[in-house]
Amino acid sequence: MRILALDAALARCSAAVLGDGAILAQAAEAGARGQPAILPPMAARVLAEAGMAAGDLDAVAVTVGPGSFAGLRAAIALAHGIALAAGCPVVGVRVAEALAEQLALPPGWRLWVAIDSRRGRVFLDRDGAIATVALADLPRPAAPVAIAGDAANEVAARLAARGDPVMLTAARLPHATAVARVAARRLAGSIPPLAAQPLYIDPPEAKLPAGGLRPAPAP
Repeated sequence: MRILALDAALARCSAAVLGDGAILAQAAEAGARGQPAILPPMAARVLAEAGMAAGDLDAVAVTVGPGSFAGLRAAIALAHGIALAAGCPVVGVRVAEALAEQLALPPGWRLWVAIDSRRGRVFLDRDGAIATVALADLPRPAAPVAIAGDAANEVAARLAARGDPVMLTAARLPHATAVARVAARRLAGSIPPLAAQPLYIDPPEAKLPAGGLRPAPAP
């Protein structure tokens, strides 16, 4: 199974090629801006390092969110374009799935992934149940929880201050190597399928004017 994986969901772009269970090439660049320009040459570079062309791929994997509006759209559009040229499927991977792949938790601990939603809120992914939660209104965990994601520090600190059983992990940003491994399991049928479409939790902030974008044509 040869998979090209892409990620630009948060403040890092990364790409990786998985072949027969091994990572053959990978690259990453920090930064929350410029993903549409950074990711395409990065994808081409890791494919070249792996000795592959797009036509050699069995699948393209991509993180679908939650995360940056621009980063998600850039990575998902690129993934669909490469897959179309290669004639292979596109596999969606949640940010939380990729972060979980990067961790080994003690028995009995559950993973919460907290992603900054700004304005004092986070996207909180708890076993695939995702909601926007105010930092002041974090739910009480029913079991010990490990916190990952780019808002992990703040969430873990607030839970600890309440006396909740919490552990802060080192997993902050997803990496394409983990995206590729999750996608391989998804393709093998070990976990349910997930469409490669942006996972938006909040409704769009921009709304069309009530009268439309243009005035009605003159009679």
